[in-house]
Amino acid sequence: MSDFTSEFWSWFIIIPSVLGLLYCVILLMRTNTVKEQKDGEVETMGHVWDEDLEELNNPLPRWWLMMFYITIVFGAVYLVLYPGLGSFAGILNWSSVDRYEQEVKETETLVAPLYAEYLATPVDDLKNNVSAMSTAKRLFANNCAICHGADAAGYTGFPNLTDHDWLYGGDEETVKATILNGRRAAMPAWGAGLGQKGVSEVSEYVYSLTRESVNKHYLPAGKQRYMAMCVACHGPEGKGNMAMGAPNLADNIWLYGGSLRAIAESVDKGRAGNMPAFGNQLTVSQIHLLTAYLSSLQKTVN
Repeated sequence: MSDFTSEFWSWFIIIPSVLGLLYCVILLMRTNTVKEQKDGEVETMGHVWDEDLEELNNPLPRWWLMMFYITIVFGAVYLVLYPGLGSFAGILNWSSVDRYEQEVKETETLVAPLYAEYLATPVDDLKNNVSAMSTAKRLFANNCAICHGADAAGYTGFPNLTDHDWLYGGDEETVKATILNGRRAAMPAWGAGLGQKGVSEVSEYVYSLTRESVNKHYLPAGKQRYMAMCVACHGPEGKGNMAMGAPNLADNIWLYGGSLRAIAESVDKGRAGNMPAFGNQLTVSQIHLLTAYLSSLQKTVN
């Protein structure tokens, strides 16, 4: 409840909660009263079924009544001990955040020797360890699968981690640096500088690096524009630059799609990629384990 922007919202919760408990007590007390008529019979409620079946103003069974009272007392005690009344933290000062952090510390203490063993094991040996890879797969599912997919095959805009095509390099140290520090890539938008025809020409040339050109008349001008504006990042042969994260345009592996339309959109509007840094989220041992896991995914890929 620490994210309340005003004490009003805290009291908005406290007052109805307290009044609700009091109302329940009063309601139970009132329903437990029995009104007798002058002749000593219990008052009827005026509801009759099947001619002679009447609803009487009898009290609730004592066991049922006590159950309600116990429930109310339990609720009141709980709200005093634990957070639940607006910004009041409870006299035990318990919080789910503290409990979570405590459980994390307990788990880390428990698995620390195992992770230390993993960290001391070379990646090439670790990726053949079934138990280690089972743990690494869960780490990947919890931290990486949302972008790269459960099978690490990626989606449009999120790299495939199983195809040996690495934007920044796939060696052990580079992969660890990527996980630890993240990556931020930017493909500038050339639409304003090239114009619509220029975008079409450059796109046609890039498309022709892996397939037969659709419009060969655009190729000479497209190549000339490419050499003037794209070669600094992607190289004269379009093979990219891992130091910059510039993709290889000549291997027919595309991050945002390899159709002529998709290429034209990249040239026209640019692209912006962001791989978040996991240095504050994962330990050195976990990053080492994930690196081994990603390496293990390459075994069956030609």
